[in-house]
Amino acid sequence: MSYTQVYPLQISQSMSMSGAYVLVLDAPENGKQVPIIIGEAEAQAIVMAIEQKQARRPLTHNLLNNILEEYLLVLKQVTIDRFEEGIFYSTLYISDGFSEKRIDSRTSDAIVLALLQHCNIMIENRVLEETSMEPGALENNLPQNRSKSQSDTLTLEQLEELLHECEEKEDYEQAAEIMEKINRMKNEGLES
Repeated sequence: MSYTQVYPLQISQSMSMSGAYVLVLDAPENGKQVPIIIGEAEAQAIVMAIEQKQARRPLTHNLLNNILEEYLLVLKQVTIDRFEEGIFYSTLYISDGFSEKRIDSRTSDAIVLALLQHCNIMIENRVLEETSMEPGALENNLPQNRSKSQSDTLTLEQLEELLHECEEKEDYEQAAEIMEKINRMKNEGLES
């Protein structure tokens, strides 16, 4: 098996799944990006780890990180090994300085720990090819007869139709922008 290093690039709220977020992992070496659906708690933990912020009390990922450090264990790397039935499967490689153990993990949890431990996140190349999209793919899959600038002149009903199309195509960034316009229109009373 061969692997490629990936980096968290962005997190956006899923418009089609309540309480879910889309984490985009960037593989600059291959020019690919991988979207992964994660939960709200994991999205918050990833943002906090990237920004190096801590909650007043340890969250679950911080607790695991503290246990690793207290027992002089090191997370050497995280691998995303397979993708089956819409689920990514990951492995933690933990060392005590003498031996290395492999531990199965949810991908979102593995990524948080990798960020806290400052270790590599690697994705198996076959999984990368199977699940990746070209950079900018989320922005470029609007229906052909509409563009971002045109959405400024659409009615509320047309915006809601465009929002539905973006959600079906999993264009979460564009869907978020359209949702903001819909909310702005509703707040300003410009619904027609």
